[in-house]
Amino acid sequence: MTKTTILAASILLCLHAGTASAQTAPDGGTDAEASTLDTISVVGTGQTRQVQSLGKDDLAREAAGASPLKAVAKLPGVNFQSSDPWGNYEWSAKLSIRGFSQQQLGFTLDGIPLGDMSYGNHNGLHVSRAVISENLNGTELSQGSGAIDTASTGNLGGTLRFFTSNPAEDFGVRVAQTIGTESTTRTFVRMDSGRQGDFSAYVSGAWHDGDKWKGEGPQRNAQFNGKAVYATDTLEITGYAATSRRRETDYADLSLESARRLGYDWDNYAGDWQRAIDAANGIFTGGVTSLDDAYYIARGVRDDDLLSLAVEWQASEDFALNATTYYHSNAGQGHWATPYSASPDVPIRMRTTEYDIERTGLMPSFDWRIGDHQLSAGLWLEKNAHGVQRNFYDLRRDTPPDDIFFYRNPDQRVFRQRFDTDTRQFYVIDRMEFADGRLAIDAGFKGTRVEIDGKRIIGTRAGGKLVAQDNFQPQFGARWRFNDHEEIFGSYAETMSAFRSGVNGPHSTTQVAFDAVKDRIEPETSRTFEIGLRSSRDWFDASLALYRVDFENRLLAIAQCAGIVGCAAAFANVGDVETRGAEAVFQLKPMEGLVWYNSLSWNDSEYASDYIDGVNVIRTSGKQVVDAPKKLFASEISWQRDGLSLQLGAKYTDRRYISYLNDSSVPGFWVADAGASYEWTSLGWAKSFKLKLDVTNLFDKEYFSSVGTNGFVVSDPNGLNYTLNAGAPRQVFLTADIRF
Repeated sequence: MTKTTILAASILLCLHAGTASAQTAPDGGTDAEASTLDTISVVGTGQTRQVQSLGKDDLAREAAGASPLKAVAKLPGVNFQSSDPWGNYEWSAKLSIRGFSQQQLGFTLDGIPLGDMSYGNHNGLHVSRAVISENLNGTELSQGSGAIDTASTGNLGGTLRFFTSNPAEDFGVRVAQTIGTESTTRTFVRMDSGRQGDFSAYVSGAWHDGDKWKGEGPQRNAQFNGKAVYATDTLEITGYAATSRRRETDYADLSLESARRLGYDWDNYAGDWQRAIDAANGIFTGGVTSLDDAYYIARGVRDDDLLSLAVEWQASEDFALNATTYYHSNAGQGHWATPYSASPDVPIRMRTTEYDIERTGLMPSFDWRIGDHQLSAGLWLEKNAHGVQRNFYDLRRDTPPDDIFFYRNPDQRVFRQRFDTDTRQFYVIDRMEFADGRLAIDAGFKGTRVEIDGKRIIGTRAGGKLVAQDNFQPQFGARWRFNDHEEIFGSYAETMSAFRSGVNGPHSTTQVAFDAVKDRIEPETSRTFEIGLRSSRDWFDASLALYRVDFENRLLAIAQCAGIVGCAAAFANVGDVETRGAEAVFQLKPMEGLVWYNSLSWNDSEYASDYIDGVNVIRTSGKQVVDAPKKLFASEISWQRDGLSLQLGAKYTDRRYISYLNDSSVPGFWVADAGASYEWTSLGWAKSFKLKLDVTNLFDKEYFSSVGTNGFVVSDPNGLNYTLNAGAPRQVFLTADIRF
């Protein structure tokens, strides 16, 4: 049966059953309900877990086109970094929560799984490609293992759920134009049909273009989003479509040593083809001492198409059937002009890693209220065909590779693999309320089975089957409300993460190495304990949470050479990781329109044992987890009055280790952003007109943003691993936003 046939059958099944849409939210409502503004809470009032929500206004405070991850970065426990001012440049976009890396987190959009949102993705796509940022209505963060109903096979350490906005009730057209630093231009257009009987819809598009803040090369993205809703008193059918065509030019990866020698603003040779040729021949100039100090150019090319259909049928006052079906296709390439391989007439070739994904999924569920119980159960089924290959293309001395396009017909194929992944996940949860709602208890479990059938088509990388299965992953939470303002909560959860396919999974080793471990390799698992207090009053909100996470079978991917060379990573099971931490939020609202938000996080994540790399004992026991800052602090003050809005925010990120033996690290830093806007309403020629000025990295701080872009090594006392990206300097953007 083809993927298209499966999708069609899924849609017919949804319509026939009158069922649908998104998975249930923790409070028993749907994802659509979870995204309404009346549920937004930076302290997670009413939840049995550590949960915070941000609404449309919070997201809109960021610069136009910014990733929602930038807004989420102020929440406790969240470490998000990127070397571009919007957080959209995917090679450098790195997210960790409570010491868990992005590959160990879960992400959904209106319930649709986004996979792990990594650069070399095997099971999804980044949220910046799945939705235009102006069409987001809110996001919800669960710092623990995440909601039990989240469609994810990797959410060991937390879940981010994003929600798209619904069509407006009235007809309208919105046009927003941004200009700014580095020749940035961004155009966003959206037209809403307004409610026509039971039907409403919108179509929208965005074009983002700009130069890099250092070096040469464009950063471009063209997107389309459309959403249609048919809603009656008992039935709601929602269709969503998104396309993205992203073309990115990479920034040079730095090492601690190269940054000291060449500076934070050092970049690749793009625009100077002859210098790149000379360097490939060992002729270095301008302080360069190594082939890996710079390459000519590197790029990321991604095409994505996402379709979904969701139905919700309120069969009775107490019973609802829901289902979502979706289809996602992706084609991508990563380009690197490498001096480690030669073309016939020039000592450089274009090395590509080429990706493709085709996913089809179905998620039926139901909600049933019986007295004091809100029962929910659901199923997630997905078939995913993922391909990855490594190729080389010859270059010409008289033609530098400046144009961005998909390369075809390689001159050499190094390896090619295909992965067919079948995912089955189910959950059952009972939310109970007693004592007039003062006591809430959530109890349930989920089961997961993920089978990866890897096939080696070309080359020496491994093929074979891997299965990760656990049919009982319990979650339990309770909340006691002392009064209308204060409450205590606690939760416990067990979660398993499936194996990864593709370039970053166990199949990226040789067949011999894979065969030696395939029968004894264990999937990663975590057990999370949380307890906390919350208070919410008219003039302040506050929360304090303590947590402990026991992480077993942590698999480390250890870089074996420079990233551009493309060696297969070594995989090691380092046993347990022990994490302890505390998170505090305090938001002061002294007067109408004035809000001062603060979050403070302390996290201690340590490897709990040594491991053997095949020959040597690596003494990682007691060492801090890489890219896991111990301290994070965020503060933001905003003021709104009439049409005027002002905000200033700053974030401190503590030291981060970049070697497993902790003999190499990047220092802590502060970075601040600011924004101001004014909106005119009741205009004769438009409904509203808004001017917005954004300044990122207000004080022009030099710092390392992303770490681990080329992976982590065991030891690096001299700071020679090229795995760092510098943060963008001060950037300024002006947006004119008109609504008709």
